[in-house]
Amino acid sequence: MLFYLGFADIMKAMKLKNSSLDQILRNSITVQQNSTLLEARDVLLRHKLSRLPVVDSNGRPVGMITEKDFVRTIYEYGGRSIEKILVRDFMSKNLITVKRSDTVYDCAKLMSGNKISSILVLNDDGKLAGIVTKTDLVSIFLTRATSSLSVSEIMTPHVITVMPADSLLLVESLLVKHKISRIVVERNKRPVGIITNRDFLPAKMPRWIRQFADPKEVEEYRLNPKPDEFRMNQLSYILSFRAEDIMTANPITVGASEDVSVAALLMIRNGISGLPVVSKSKLVGIITKSDIVNAIAKR
Repeated sequence: MLFYLGFADIMKAMKLKNSSLDQILRNSITVQQNSTLLEARDVLLRHKLSRLPVVDSNGRPVGMITEKDFVRTIYEYGGRSIEKILVRDFMSKNLITVKRSDTVYDCAKLMSGNKISSILVLNDDGKLAGIVTKTDLVSIFLTRATSSLSVSEIMTPHVITVMPADSLLLVESLLVKHKISRIVVERNKRPVGIITNRDFLPAKMPRWIRQFADPKEVEEYRLNPKPDEFRMNQLSYILSFRAEDIMTANPITVGASEDVSVAALLMIRNGISGLPVVSKSKLVGIITKSDIVNAIAKR
């Protein structure tokens, strides 16, 4: 029997264990492994995607690239021109896949256990049949959950935040260090903005770093366990770029006492993957699609 925080009836009502993947399986836009970083980035931006399966010439998946990979790769390759970096150089090669005959519940377990945002679905011949994402699982949660479950019971109470005037290098450092996809920008304990990995995808960020910064200094700053204590004067010409320059202002929020279905609906309708959680307008946590997937996957 499935349960999460005492809400076995929710998971039982969803009957995910026997739900076929064909109900939510979607065709996936792919990219060839010999494409360049810039070509892959343009596909992500054009189609408003957060990940791309990488295939070989026979249509078999050989890797996956995500927004996080782009943020990480820009800095790992130092002074190398990003126009010459190929997808195969930085894609994730440890693919987690399922068969078309597996269930939605199987996908949820694998996503939760491996801390990933999507699962590739393969046909019997090993070729890509499609992709299942956290968004797909959140959608099925929204349509099948019948009992109440409050946001406060599955949210993450500890939120990584920055202030509007904090540098973009600090934001990037925190994203990489904590392996997260979004950072809440707060002022007086109230969420005033949000920054995600996608905000770093446009070329403006890599360009000004390549033009003005010493790659070694940027890497030292990024990996410093206490980046705010780094020798700021050495990067003063870069640190004029601040969080408020790229953040999405007035982020959509959800109340801590609201039902999880409200959070799920807000995420799906607005095409976002996480929401700051508030109580009396003050930031008290964050809820993401991963939290909902974890709820589905828990036994």
